[in-house]
Amino acid sequence: MTTYAQHEHTDFTGASLQALETPALQAALSRLGVTLAAGNRAAWGALPGSDELRERARQIKDETLARLDVLLVEVEQAVERAGGHVYWACNAADARELVLRIARERGVRMVVKSKSMTSEEIHLNPALEEAGIEVVETDFGEYIAQAAKHRPSHLVAPIIHMTVDQVAEILSSHLGQKLPPDAGTLAKAARVALREKFRTADMGITGANFVVAETGTICIISNEGNARLTCTTPPIHVAIAGIEKVIPKLADLPIFLKLLARAATGQKMSVYSSLITGARREGSRELAVGSSEKGDNDESPATLLPTAYSLLPELDGPKEFHLILLDNGRTEILGSSYRESLYCIRCGACLNACPVYRKVGGHAYGGVYAGPIGAVLTPLYDGLKDYPLLPHASSLCGACQTACPLKIAIPHMLVHLREDMHREPEHFEAENLIYGLWKLGLRSLRLYRIGTWLTTRLLGGRAGGWFKSLPGPFSGWTHARDFPAPAQRSFRDLWTELKNERQDGDS
Repeated sequence: MTTYAQHEHTDFTGASLQALETPALQAALSRLGVTLAAGNRAAWGALPGSDELRERARQIKDETLARLDVLLVEVEQAVERAGGHVYWACNAADARELVLRIARERGVRMVVKSKSMTSEEIHLNPALEEAGIEVVETDFGEYIAQAAKHRPSHLVAPIIHMTVDQVAEILSSHLGQKLPPDAGTLAKAARVALREKFRTADMGITGANFVVAETGTICIISNEGNARLTCTTPPIHVAIAGIEKVIPKLADLPIFLKLLARAATGQKMSVYSSLITGARREGSRELAVGSSEKGDNDESPATLLPTAYSLLPELDGPKEFHLILLDNGRTEILGSSYRESLYCIRCGACLNACPVYRKVGGHAYGGVYAGPIGAVLTPLYDGLKDYPLLPHASSLCGACQTACPLKIAIPHMLVHLREDMHREPEHFEAENLIYGLWKLGLRSLRLYRIGTWLTTRLLGGRAGGWFKSLPGPFSGWTHARDFPAPAQRSFRDLWTELKNERQDGDS
């Protein structure tokens, strides 16, 4: 089986320097502070009881993860009762193969996709294209990114790194017509091109913002009509969701809907919130929420609820619904100190607030997920060895945790990841040697005194009190700032001197 690269690069330092020296990118990123970040702050201020709502969402997530195994079985049973099919993918390769198998068995030639970070995570598009299947991203931002052969640079705004002039140039080339740098005109041109794709697609692929265990319903949230067209127009709908997207009940969903829109874009509610429960139903059918079909002798609590409802024949929607539940390292995270990262609802609020992301953008992080949460998730999903610098891509100011609708302790996890990263000696040989010598010196009074004596005598007061450059592995420090030279006399020397002066004075 073909393997796909987990990342574009791992040189965060080099990519960051390149981003800082790119004027167009800096101009694009400067908009974050006055658009998404400002909208996020205003939305929280206008929501009564927002703090209590965020705490309730945390509680739901915590309770869900505590019994995730039970809820996942409920999801499977509920989806199958609604006429859908459920598959389990241990890793990205399994998920890709499942999608390809469904497509091959049904002779799929063209796929339309709505925005899905999970499909980016498993690198689905290259696998489909290699199999000879045309893939079309239908989110406007993702459509442009695909045309430019870029990865998304933001969880919510995938082309935040582009200016309108760049978008016009890309779409003009892609669509074969000269388009002006006007957002409305560009959107209209993309809409015309995509309508034909929706009409002729054999399969629609989406992610899922939430998966309701009680009913087997998936919730897809967007601000464009593309997501709804993707999951209703083609005859086959495949949804790919991480197992952490599960919530217990339909009654829990409004809490997350209120939080997600405000955290993502500052809206009170997203334009489209689509609830999909199984495939199109050809005839009427009665179901009870949380139970199987009613039997004569069935007295389970679920069947006693007055929530049984009749489903009328549906005129549109897919003939087949397939839900792929993806693990890809999440089970391992569930039992670790990084469990709280599974609370993430992919709103992007932490990216908007982060001073590092707002200067270097999303591509510098190298993986699918960018920003503060990406600095946690990417090393956990793709391996600590490949991303040794991402946990250091933070000032630990706490802005990400403040902005997060579920108050995820991202700074806390970054500190723990830094500790884990430093256990990889091949990445920190010089640094580990220095800290090893420092540890040895602090444990020996004799070595400590010798070290301070040599330092003050050899380096004390040199270079006018500051070193402008340091050799070898120390040069990284002085690349952007000076290093203070040691004092000419140590505190111990000064203390001894003062003590002798007092004794002389007393005598």
